[in-house]
Amino acid sequence: MNYVDIRGVILVNNMLLLTKSMFAIMIGFFGSVVLGFVLIPLLKQLKIGQRISIYVGENHRKKEGTPTMGGFIFILPTLLATFFLLLTNKMDYTSNLGIVLIVFIGYAIIGFLDDYLSIKRHDNEGLTEFQKLFGQIVIALIFFFMYMKHGGQTALIVGTLGIHIEMGWIYGLFILFLLVGASNAVNLTDGLDGLAGGLSAIAFIAFSLISMVVGFQDMGIFTFILVGALLGFLVYNTFPAKVIMGDTGSLALGGVMAAIAILTHREVTLAMVAGVFILETLSVILQVIWLHLFKKKLFLMSPIHHHFEKLGWEERDIVKLFWTFGLVLAMSGIFFGVWL
Repeated sequence: MNYVDIRGVILVNNMLLLTKSMFAIMIGFFGSVVLGFVLIPLLKQLKIGQRISIYVGENHRKKEGTPTMGGFIFILPTLLATFFLLLTNKMDYTSNLGIVLIVFIGYAIIGFLDDYLSIKRHDNEGLTEFQKLFGQIVIALIFFFMYMKHGGQTALIVGTLGIHIEMGWIYGLFILFLLVGASNAVNLTDGLDGLAGGLSAIAFIAFSLISMVVGFQDMGIFTFILVGALLGFLVYNTFPAKVIMGDTGSLALGGVMAAIAILTHREVTLAMVAGVFILETLSVILQVIWLHLFKKKLFLMSPIHHHFEKLGWEERDIVKLFWTFGLVLAMSGIFFGVWL
């Protein structure tokens, strides 16, 4: 095969990948839009509404009763589209994809139970922290077992930085830390209309492209479906939100984001792509430490998006700022992740 033939094969393969990616985004988007149109009235009818904390201000009090558990609007189309592509042989099943699906479904179940109990008890108290952690540990153990069974590596490798750390069984704890940390980070960020959904879509676009380029086509297609579904969800979730994703959605998004970073061996890239989520989490941690040490607040309110609200910023302006910051970090993460 000569040089021209090789270029032709590469071009055809790239076009096929591009076509698959666009199709994945489209079916995710349209599935999400259709489901949202059907599900939101049903959630209202069942009185599955969000309860708002008394501490977040009068603007948020107006959102009392907004339908929650909206995470199903992007979770179900993503799963259905993935299974459809698998059954029609448009997508290859791999052990990595199996792990991603288990994490996605598992964390969605934990979030659903938390949302359901909150609604049933008519307060914001769902699962206890211990119950959540127990569920997350079980999923992390399943992840680690499947990962090792199919030849997963236990080293943290960052080629461009010359890092190669063999972690052995401690890598299992590292998986748990990333899963718990990422899911809680997205959960904390889900405080303004469209904020967590938009940032997640941006982050998953980055991981879709990285997955495709570094040879994980299965996860790339899955992630593109999820991106499309999130864009469809944002039709209903941007200001003023007609539905809130709830823990059902936020825990699933954070868990699967960490899972994809681990399976593509881009754990360090996750810290860059998910930089805004990390900033939100750090603001909460710093607020607690500051209160303990100095008996006063570091921020007017945490997570930090509420600090901007207390300063008088409009909700839509805060979301735009955070989306822009997230986009810059995602683009940096793509460069870092591809050339890692």
